Amino acid sequence: MFHIRFSHRSMNINRPLQGFPPIKGIEWSNLSILLFTHAVALYGIIYVPLQVQTLACAAVYYIFSTLGYHRLWSHRAFKASLPLQWFLILAGASAVQGSCYWWAQRHRSHHRYTDTDKDPYNSKRGLLWTHMGWVIFRTDIPPGGVDTTDLCNNVIVQWQRRWFFFIGLTFGYVIPTVVPGLFWSDWKGGLCFVASLRMTVCHHLLVVEGLIICQEHILYKFHRTYIGSTPYDDKHSPRNHFLTAILTMGEGYHNFHHQFPMDYRNAFRWYQFDPTKWFIAACGYIGLATHLREFPTNEVEKGAFTMKIKELKVVQDSLKWPVPVRDLPVVSWETFQERSRTHTLILVSGFIHDASDFLVNHPGGAHILDTNSGKDMTASFFGGILAMMRVGILAGGVECLGEHAIPPSQRLFIEGAD
Repeated sequence: MFHIRFSHRSMNINRPLQGFPPIKGIEWSNLSILLFTHAVALYGIIYVPLQVQTLACAAVYYIFSTLGYHRLWSHRAFKASLPLQWFLILAGASAVQGSCYWWAQRHRSHHRYTDTDKDPYNSKRGLLWTHMGWVIFRTDIPPGGVDTTDLCNNVIVQWQRRWFFFIGLTFGYVIPTVVPGLFWSDWKGGLCFVASLRMTVCHHLLVVEGLIICQEHILYKFHRTYIGSTPYDDKHSPRNHFLTAILTMGEGYHNFHHQFPMDYRNAFRWYQFDPTKWFIAACGYIGLATHLREFPTNEVEKGAFTMKIKELKVVQDSLKWPVPVRDLPVVSWETFQERSRTHTLILVSGFIHDASDFLVNHPGGAHILDTNSGKDMTASFFGGILAMMRVGILAGGVECLGEHAIPPSQRLFIEGAD
């Protein structure tokens, strides 16, 4: 959370929590802030009456906090004018999740090394680590290396990095408390709701998209098939989830975001809920933002197409299909005639079909099949169901079969990649 670390004793834990990396100590400053903020928010919920003005103020300030670091500072998804840079860096500070440099550096590591030990909030380490453990505990495993040259050279980012303690205190606690106190005399409500409860929600939903990462872990480990979607890629844990998008002002389309991280949009479709995208687009319209990055629509749609094909492949593999032509034996006419005495074998377009089990179900009655066993019935019928009964190809027959060789249902058969 904070890039500022108070001095504390090293702490060795012989039996770390399951999934955690070796723990060397506790970030007492981070833990203190979390405990204080949660305690004050809980006190307010229990003992402080919530005024309508205070609730509205908390909602507006929450939206302000969510606009912060992510798309500009972590992903360089657009270029911001100086006024917009100041606005966003102070908005990010109001969530008290650490300096812009600290946050963006770790978020870039998360994207580059997703679900590996170099990912600071690796979802494979478990729900507790992914949600809060990486903030509270110290380990010997550093985040994976990333390029932060742009952050190091940005005067505003470095200014905020040096003075973050005072900036975070001012925009995280003081201003949210003072505004309700001065304008409608609700000092307690300002501290408990606009400052603490709003920040608590931010910590749980936006500590590196906290709810998204927690959701990803839950999906990855337990409910991978039932909650969230992977319309663009399924190699890693990130998933799209509409509820998360609502709670995080559009950051819930995480599957798209991980595939196309430098796109200023988190929601690709026009109808998807992404207020942050709309805000950036509006800033672009009035000249506060420029060079809004968008991945080519063709490439995005290819990703979506690939995932749809994968879904269809799963359905396809659950169905029973005719024996592939290459696997059918080539049978001589004599063998065909001999076996047709004991089995109902029908020759259609060069394929030999064993219709013995189909006699009672044939619409024209069993007599038609029985009396034509061992004969060429190509002129009579050809159907997809009959293709399921193929047992061989007649040698010297008509085995170059054109369009009839593949039933309609099988013409779009998806071959798996080796």
